[in-house]
Formats: sequence, C-alpha cells, structure tokens
Amino acid sequence: MQNILLETLAQFGSILQDRLFPRLEEELGPLSEKHRQLVKVLGLLEIDRWIPSRRGRVGRPQRDRCAIARAFVAKAVCNFGTTSALRDHLRTDAALRRICGWESVRRVPDESVFSRAFADFAETELAQQVHAALIVKTQAERLIGHVSRDSTAIAVRERPVKPPETAEESREKAARAKAPRKPRRSKKPCEQTRIERQLLMTLPAMLTELPRYCAIGCKTNSHGRKETWRGYKLHLDVADGQIPISCLLTSASLHDSQAAIPMATLTATRVTSLYDLMDSAYDSKFIRQHSRGLGHVPIIDSQARRFKPALPMLPHEANRFRERTTVERVNARLKDEFGGRNVRVRGALKVMAHLMFGILVLTADQIVRLSP
Repeated sequence: MQNILLETLAQFGSILQDRLFPRLEEELGPLSEKHRQLVKVLGLLEIDRWIPSRRGRVGRPQRDRCAIARAFVAKAVCNFGTTSALRDHLRTDAALRRICGWESVRRVPDESVFSRAFADFAETELAQQVHAALIVKTQAERLIGHVSRDSTAIAVRERPVKPPETAEESREKAARAKAPRKPRRSKKPCEQTRIERQLLMTLPAMLTELPRYCAIGCKTNSHGRKETWRGYKLHLDVADGQIPISCLLTSASLHDSQAAIPMATLTATRVTSLYDLMDSAYDSKFIRQHSRGLGHVPIIDSQARRFKPALPMLPHEANRFRERTTVERVNARLKDEFGGRNVRVRGALKVMAHLMFGILVLTADQIVRLSP
C-alpha cells in the first residue's frame, strides 16, 4: 500500500510538471514559485469537494465559496498578513486571481464577503475536515516510527477571559471569606486530577473539558527566562517527515500535559505509530500508561522534582529522542512561512481556522516534497 501511495504521488507530480504547468503558463503567462506551490497544494487538498452547494436555497445567493476557500489557501501559501492584503494581490495578480477562480477583477468579492465566508469556514471547521481527510488518504496505510508532541504559543489581539467559576468553587470561595484563615489542606485521596479522569473518558468528552478561551500563558524559553503572552496554545502531533497529524487549540494557561492524552487518542484514530516523543512537560505516569495502552512506546524526558532528580535517558532512548525536533521545525515553519505570527482574528474558532489553513498548506507542501 505504501508503494501505491508513492506511485500516486509520483504520477501527481508528473502530471503537474509535464501537462498542467505548461498549459497554465500558456493561459496565464509565466508562473512564479508561489503560483506553482499554490497549484500543487490545491491539487492535493481538493478543497472544493468540502464546500456545500448553495443552489436552490432560500434567501440571497452567496458568492462562490469555493473560490474564497482557495483564496484563503493562497493567503497561507503567500503568507499575507491580512485579508485586505490578500484582496489587493488578487486584484493586481491576474495569475493568482485566476488560479483561485475569478476571471476578472470585478468578480473579486468585497472584504466583508471574505469575512462572512471565513466565519462560516470556522463554524463548520472546514480546514480541520480537509486536513483529517488528507492525513487519512496519505498516511493511514503508512507505519510511522515517531510521533513528536509539543505546543507553541499563539499570541492574539484580544482581551483575556476570566475563567468561569463552578458552583462548587463559588461556595468554597464564600465559605473561605466568612471562616477564619486555616492552613491549606492537602488534596483528598478521592480527588482526581484531569489527567486521571481522562484515562476513563471518551475523546469528545476530553476535548469538551479543555478550556479554549483567551488567557495569559507563561513558559520558560531555551535561555531559562520566563516569557508570557496573551492568547492560546496550539498543540501538535507531528510524524516523521514533518507532517502534522493532529492539531488542538487550547487556552494559553493550560499546561501541556493536560492535552497529551486527547492528542494521543486523536492521533491513534488516524495513523499507526510506534514511539511517542515528548519533553519534560509531559512527564507523568498516567501519560506513559495511556501511551502503552495504545500500543506505543513512550519516550519522555524526565523532569526534576523537589525530592527526585531527573533521570537520564538510556542511550537508545536518547538517540530516538533527537527526532523530536521535527515538531519544533513544524512550529517554526508555521509561524515563519504560513501565517502563524499574523493572527488578526478573535475567538477560538476563528483563530483555529486561521491556523488550520496554514497547517493545511504546510502538510500538503511537505507531502509533495517527500514524494519521489
């Protein structure tokens, strides 16, 4: 099956080089590298199949959503900072405009139409559906050696939201205000952490419980200094070859370990892998237990605690752990090349949609690069 996939990708690249690109250049003129990259990505994604038809529905007819969806893919390919910049290039770049599906400048919609279409794409999770289908189509029959897991900071321009209090927390807060101050109680034996609860939960329940509001995040960088940001965290599972398999957006204040079990469960439904590679933030016996339950071998960097020093890795584990840099390179490419630093929308749904268009392009681009 893997050979069939490679032959299919090889035929896809051969058709592009030998047939499609010459005809496009005859029709559109010389194509730049970005134009060629966009054509390759659109040919692999087949995003038009996922746009529902609006014909025959009551109300004002919508503009061509397929062309707008291709335009948002072009925005990620060309790393345009804003939708207005995308629209300006569509009006001046005839080749880009016609690749997206508009023959004349007058056909390019207003910015408000782009905004409404993007809101619909975010609500229906269009990019997530296309990405999941792409992974199943190209990676489901592949035996993946290593899946590297990590998160990256996503800074946005919106106010952080105060986390909602539960009824029990409100009652405890009122009782503490009335009662005299007492020493802090230790955790009751019956109380379970979120990671412990996740071992017995379904995937939809785990995803529902994770917070997705804008918050303040804090982490220690490679130089040992603490950095803070306002926004979200993007959690990624990346396979060998720098191919993102699963993505999840949470509040910036959520600890990385809280998303490990949902991410591992989601990835296991899409691909078959052998090793789970994680840094010291994921050092938990419950995460290791869940990884082994999926039939994987967890390799997690040990974390030093108060009365327990960090344990060194065995030589063969340390050798495999070097592969974890693939997820760091994917995070860097997403931010530097595909719009991860230019988040101008607000709300978790729209932020995730913006990032997923970048993930879509990155995934398709990497698959094309790895094809013969």
